[in-house]
Amino acid sequence: MAIYTYLLSTWALPALAEERSQYDITVKLFFLPKASLEEREQITKDAVDLVLKELRVETIDLLIVSFYGMSFDGDCEYAADQKNSEQGNDEEELATWPTMEALHERGVVKKLGLAEFGSEKLSKFMSKVKVRPVVDQINVRDCCNVPPPLIQLAKQEKLELLTHNDCSESLPRGTLRELLGQGPNGAGVISELKRSADGSTSEITPKWVAKYTAVVRDRGVVENKGYFAAAELAE
Repeated sequence: MAIYTYLLSTWALPALAEERSQYDITVKLFFLPKASLEEREQITKDAVDLVLKELRVETIDLLIVSFYGMSFDGDCEYAADQKNSEQGNDEEELATWPTMEALHERGVVKKLGLAEFGSEKLSKFMSKVKVRPVVDQINVRDCCNVPPPLIQLAKQEKLELLTHNDCSESLPRGTLRELLGQGPNGAGVISELKRSADGSTSEITPKWVAKYTAVVRDRGVVENKGYFAAAELAE
């Protein structure tokens, strides 16, 4: 079985128009279901390096890590917070974090953050890591309000709570096939999926997505934004 890795990019506007000090640069890294624990260090390096190269900078202000399977979904904010405590994989999340800490210690990333961590998960996580996250980004679309226990924890630990409207399914396989295929919206990277003798098709596996934004500090204007994503094609 041959495995090929393809990289997708929105190819946003080149670099930045003003001095680096005028911007807040944020990167949100989505680990997709098939991104194994063993791959995450290299994935993080690849994603960060691509953004640095694209924007022609040496540092990122905030790196937010999004683990697959996390959400705030419930009949009310309390139910959503409780349900969140049972999601994800605590051991893998903790095992991934030293890679982020290393970037912080080297000065490549100034601040670290998490996405979709409720009060219980976040409290446990913070008690076990060396470099603690200072941002928790959540989507409260399905429960309307930020859970009060999370607000209280944020106040106690001086955490910044941010909201977002990113899709819960960052890179569905159907979308990926369209992006890589020969159709009108495709990159033409791969031909129509081949069928093997037993009737099975080539397998496209999305691995990760990185979303980046560069905001002009004194104006609050997004000057540059884009996405990188990577997937494997096994034939």
